[in-house]
This record gives sequence, structure tokens and C-alpha cells, in this order.
Amino acid sequence: MTQDRIILHSDMNNFYASVECLMNPAIRDLPVAVCGDPLARHGIVLAKNQLAKRLGIITGEAIWQAKQKCPELHVVAPDYPRYLFYARKARKIYEEYTLQVEPFGLDESWLDVSGSTRGSGTEIAEQIRQRMKNELGLTVSIGVSFNKIFAKLGSDMKKPDAITVITRANYRSLVWPLPASELLYVGRATRGKLTRVNIKTIGDIARCDPDYLKSYLGKWGTMLWQFANGLDDQPVQETDCSEQIKSVGNSTTTPRDLINMKDISVTVHILSESVAARLRDQKLKCSTVQISVRDNALFSFERQQKLRQPTYLSGDIAEAALALFVREYSWERPVRSIGVRGTDLISQEDEKQLQFWSDDNHRQKMEQLERTIDDIRSRYGWFSVCRAMMLSDRELSDLNPKHDHVIYPVSYFG
Repeated sequence: MTQDRIILHSDMNNFYASVECLMNPAIRDLPVAVCGDPLARHGIVLAKNQLAKRLGIITGEAIWQAKQKCPELHVVAPDYPRYLFYARKARKIYEEYTLQVEPFGLDESWLDVSGSTRGSGTEIAEQIRQRMKNELGLTVSIGVSFNKIFAKLGSDMKKPDAITVITRANYRSLVWPLPASELLYVGRATRGKLTRVNIKTIGDIARCDPDYLKSYLGKWGTMLWQFANGLDDQPVQETDCSEQIKSVGNSTTTPRDLINMKDISVTVHILSESVAARLRDQKLKCSTVQISVRDNALFSFERQQKLRQPTYLSGDIAEAALALFVREYSWERPVRSIGVRGTDLISQEDEKQLQFWSDDNHRQKMEQLERTIDDIRSRYGWFSVCRAMMLSDRELSDLNPKHDHVIYPVSYFG
């Protein structure tokens, strides 16, 4: 009989807020929320400490809503370099136990400790929990299980500073009563679809006919049925694999709602220039462009489109992004935030060997132009060169997404 894997999922509790409280002892006993800039309409709660959580503060709500609940709430701006510093310190601890460490965002990681000589899964989890507290001053919740999905569920079940073990013997009693929304990749839309057919818990998913779920939800139905029944066999990527860049993207919550295609075009071109510049920095090209759109009622969606050829040109990326937007958005409401991302990445050298294009001479000139713009901006700042359309709306164009880019979580599927 094949031996079960031993998978840990470590989740640093209230990570951003915990780091802020660690660095500033004066606020440790106060309700604290890390929030975006309210003047730039990023004024939402990104993270909160345990005291703020007990007072009802919710991640994602507006600052003004949070302060209505808790007038004494202490609000701090995010410091991403500092969070990256602590995330890397945590990673060093994990790598002392295994090289199979796969990050899921800054504050979460899976570890495969199967066959470790450092102890059982529970013993290793306890060692990590104590070391994080003693060496970094941070707490973690750790799930221990035989697959990645249940390990992540375990880390969510007891917070903060706790360990939960989910085994083949107990997963039905521990996991199946949980709401369906607790299962990875059951978002708001999927939860609504499941509720409409009276599937409310993870156990309901597990007991459902898999053929029915597939007909109802497509391939995601099969995947969720497998997850609910403990049939996840996705590997934990090794350290070297997880360092590979999967996508390059930027998104922004705009200073005002976008109400027409002119607004969209300005914003998409700004984001596309940043994505293209970052691709060039990494010596990469993207083969697919993806957009994410959220309206002012907070309904959101993502769409993507394969490109005719790999590119790091901002014009190519913007053209594809705008075509996707025109095709997919019905303008029922104004747009509040938008993102552009390049995926299916290849190295620049690989692309040269793969294709020869009829417009190669023109493309070479465009590539040289954009590299020249990169050089000017590196010397004189991002705003030293801009498209003429940016001059028509200073409010929207006052954005440097390359400098202030969002750090995206890595996909579960790698």
C-alpha cells in the first residue's frame, strides 16, 4: 500500500498587521488595520490584528465602515518591502525541513515533509510554530494532512497560533460539515450556483453525483468533487520550481469611476506599459493577455486571450486588453478597478528561435523604442515620458504601476 504524503500548510496569522505591531510596540495593544490610501480610493482594510478582528473589522471593507464599528481603530499604510523581508525569513525556516516549499501568496506556504527525519508531521508543525514565534515574533496556524487541499483547510480551522491535523480517519467529521465556500476555489459565484441546487456544505459536494457536478459546473465541478473527497494529488513544488515567474501584471483602483472607453483606454495603456516594462526587465515575453475588471457594485470577472505572437510591447498588450474589454463588458455600471496581466511566459531568446515574422523590421524598431523609453524613465523618472492621451486626464494618468505593482498570489496549480 502506498504511504500517504505528509503535507503542511503554514499560514502566518494576520500577517501585515502582525508585522506592523511587531515593528511598533506602541500599537500592539490597539486595534490595528493595514489599509490602502483613502485618497487614491484604495481605502479598504487589507489586514487587521486579532483585537480589531474581535471588534468586527473585516478584510475588504472600507476604512470609513471599519471606523464606524471601531472609532479608535489605528490605521497604518502597507509596507510591502518589510512584508517581503519577513516572508523570506519564514521561507528560510521552512527550507530547513524540506526543499518542497510552495508559496501561496506572501503569508502562506505548503510544505511536503514526507519521509523527513525531523519527526512526524505534527512534530514538525510544532517545531515550526515555536520557531516562528521565537525567531520572528510572528504566529502561524498550520494544517497537517495527506494532501494540499485538506492541509490548507486545517490551517484555516484554528486561529491564531494553532495546529490542526486532518487524516483519512477524521476528514469526514472535520471537513464535511464546513460551508462549501471554505473549499479552495469556491468563490462567490460558485457558492451561489451551489446554493441554488441546495449544495451548502463540503459534505454535500462530496456526496453529490460527480457527473451531475460536471454537467452543472464543467471541469470545476469534477475538481471540487475530488477536493471534497480527499482525492487531491497535486504535488508541492520544489523550491527552485516555485521561483519561476508565472505571470506579470498590474491592477489599479482608479481615483474615480471609469465611465467610457476613453477612461478605459488611458488606464489600460498605463497598466500595459508597466507590464511590458517589467517583462523586458525579466527578459520575458507573454503569449497570453488577461484582464480583470471590477465595477462599482464590486462585481468582478477575468478574461484572457492568446496572442498571435509572444510580445513585450505595450501596444500589443494594450490592444489585446482593450479588445477583451470591448467584447466582454456591457457597461451596466461604471468600472471601479481594472488589471492587465501577461501570462504564458517565455524567454526572449526562446521566442527568437521559434518564430520569424513578416513585420520583423517594424517590430525591432518598436522594441528599440520601448527600450529607449525604459532608459529615459530609469534616469529621469516614470513620468518623464508619456503618451499624448495621458495629458487629457491628469487625474487618471497620475499612476506609476511599475513602481507600485501588486504582488499576486501564485496559483494552486502552479
